[in-house]
Amino acid sequence: MDFETMMQEFEALGKERTKKIYMSNGAKEPVFGVTIGSMKPFAKQIKINHGLAEQLYATGNYDAMYFAGIIADPTAMTEADYDRWLEQAYFYMISDYVVAVTLAESDIAQQVSDKWIASGEELKMSAGWHCYCWLLGNRKDEEFSKEKLLGMLEQVKQNIHHAPPRTQVAMNNFVMTVGVSYKPLHDEALKIADEIGAIETKREGKKPGILHAYAEIEKQIDKGRIGFKRKYVRC
Repeated sequence: MDFETMMQEFEALGKERTKKIYMSNGAKEPVFGVTIGSMKPFAKQIKINHGLAEQLYATGNYDAMYFAGIIADPTAMTEADYDRWLEQAYFYMISDYVVAVTLAESDIAQQVSDKWIASGEELKMSAGWHCYCWLLGNRKDEEFSKEKLLGMLEQVKQNIHHAPPRTQVAMNNFVMTVGVSYKPLHDEALKIADEIGAIETKREGKKPGILHAYAEIEKQIDKGRIGFKRKYVRC
């Protein structure tokens, strides 16, 4: 399927209700409002097509950018390519659920995420922390440095209350993910989550959100899901 046909298909599948939901979360025109479920048949048909992914991502159309992440070849992208994608990611649903997810399937995921976390920029930090969430929820515990992750937990404890809103969400999710998906630091993550306590985050046009990693980890304990790993990162 070529680029023009793909865009025509997406435009035809767009739903006004879905478009409004996306835009209420920060998407901007152009956006058609295609559901993820509607994209799945195309993903099965196309599988991996990095050239098409780059064409779609470059449109700035939210639906096309999201689908680009599904059909991209993570191993074909360099650090500069991921930086370029992130620069074009104008809100968190692209930075955290397209760019970070794609990066999580590459061999350079940790080094790129570390750089983004250290950047001091809200969406870059958010993408970096979220990439670690995707990694921890998918890869074997042995692939991570326990000491490094413990240092990152301490970093969250020291900085989360002063971080920008989207970074707060990502940091909270990181603590929760370590507590659930990385068994060697389960107890430490639970302790730090308790010390952090509840975080109230500001959300534009919405009521403030309440984050509480400790409560979320406890829920997963009750469900017997400690050590959970997903088979795939992307759809």
